[in-house]
Amino acid sequence: MKKHLLLISNSTNTGELYLEWPRQYIKEFLEENGVRRILFLPYAGVSLDHTHLERSYDVYEQRVHQVFQSLGYEIYSIHREDDPIKAIERAEAIAVGGGNTFHLVYMMHELGLMDPIHKRVQEGIPYMGWSAGANVACPTLKTTNDMPIIQPQRFDCLHLVPFQINPHYLDAHPEGHGGETRQQRIEEFLLVNRDVFVAGLREGTLLQVDGDQIRLKGKRPMRLFRYGRDPEEFEPGSDIGLLMNYA
Repeated sequence: MKKHLLLISNSTNTGELYLEWPRQYIKEFLEENGVRRILFLPYAGVSLDHTHLERSYDVYEQRVHQVFQSLGYEIYSIHREDDPIKAIERAEAIAVGGGNTFHLVYMMHELGLMDPIHKRVQEGIPYMGWSAGANVACPTLKTTNDMPIIQPQRFDCLHLVPFQINPHYLDAHPEGHGGETRQQRIEEFLLVNRDVFVAGLREGTLLQVDGDQIRLKGKRPMRLFRYGRDPEEFEPGSDIGLLMNYA
């Protein structure tokens, strides 16, 4: 079976409604794959309710539900399921929301969700994720931008694609800021992980994977990082099949 993935850099652009910019892409992706109900993982949403973690999941579920309902789809959250693994085994599609990647990966390992999700996606069910949800589709979480607020059992993720994503990729270096740029951080990663490609996925862009085909969508280019080579820019619609075929 072919894999069907929608890997979205970010949920919201400045001044827009939640999940506004990718809504049409989400709708087209779900229509192409013929699903109506989507199992949602809210575990990256740590602080949507500042007093209680479980209520944060409830708030997150409702926020995503409103968007998907407006598109004609049903969202139901895994945190309400008595048996999360069975829920994955029965799911028509899976969506993983953004937030803190470390907490998301911690919960996915604690609940034993990595292998079942990997298996179902390999079997052909659609997977979509934004921000942290895109990051966990990669082999590891090592290219996240998030603070490690909790320690997962390990950094291994879903390995649905053979490359790494850096969501919210930024070119800018704020005036007066003495820290490293995003590019410098990725180059540090490549010095230690020399055989891995990193896709710098700018906000307002996404990667759609169908089998071994991969397309960049949105209005901005993607920056590709490889050890020992200058970064390369790829415009939306250009051939980036090398991301799927280099391994």
